[in-house]
Amino acid sequence: MDLGLTDRKAIVCASSRGLGRACAAALAREGVHVVVNGRSAETLDRAAFEISSGAKGSVTPVVADLNTQEGRAKLIAACPDADILVNNNDGPPPGDFRYWSDADWHLALNANMLVPLAMIRELMEGMKERRFGRIVNITSAMVKAPRAVMGLSTAARSGLTAMCKGLSTDLAPFNVTINNMLPERFDTDRQKKMAELAMAFRKITMEEARAEIAESIAAKRMGDPAEFGDACAFLCSAQAGFITGQNLQLDGGTYPGLI
Repeated sequence: MDLGLTDRKAIVCASSRGLGRACAAALAREGVHVVVNGRSAETLDRAAFEISSGAKGSVTPVVADLNTQEGRAKLIAACPDADILVNNNDGPPPGDFRYWSDADWHLALNANMLVPLAMIRELMEGMKERRFGRIVNITSAMVKAPRAVMGLSTAARSGLTAMCKGLSTDLAPFNVTINNMLPERFDTDRQKKMAELAMAFRKITMEEARAEIAESIAAKRMGDPAEFGDACAFLCSAQAGFITGQNLQLDGGTYPGLI
């Protein structure tokens, strides 16, 4: 299927690795000119080179810290007329509600709610003028199935979800969509970190920790980041203009609810 994205322009935040990188790679293969982003020049340059090898569109690396106003300005200056924005950022670690400080809350709310909203605010007017825009937020399965241990992440991303639901109705008449992708247990560095935490707390091996993660998923395996990237590319496609304000769960069938 031709997704109708040739020569479109995209900013994919936090895309030097993991799910962000998978989204950037999928879009670049479809002919999108992609700005990729990360804080480590070495890691980002390597990712940009590897993504370029299978790309029909150009890949431009921009080293910037999204969590600062200066970093966001640098990223937007590299592609001020982006047709596509994929919001992504590191999530806070698990923890105990009793011990989270005000500083912990401020960091989480900034990174996972305020930063993506700031990126949307800067780019949406141009999308409206051009009558084409696709905004995808990478959030978390725990937006719909919260667990207290991931409360920092869930609270911030739920706030982003609520704000974007309201924005989606305002932007829909201009062919600008906002959707959220809710991943659970994809085989990325974050799952490696979660496995390492399980190893430390429960005194088990990496193989045992990874097996437990896979067993917790209905599909009995972790997701492939490429699967996630391809789903993102479709949400950004010309064909997806009637899909907006939605939360797409990518969890191997694990979520037990109806809605």
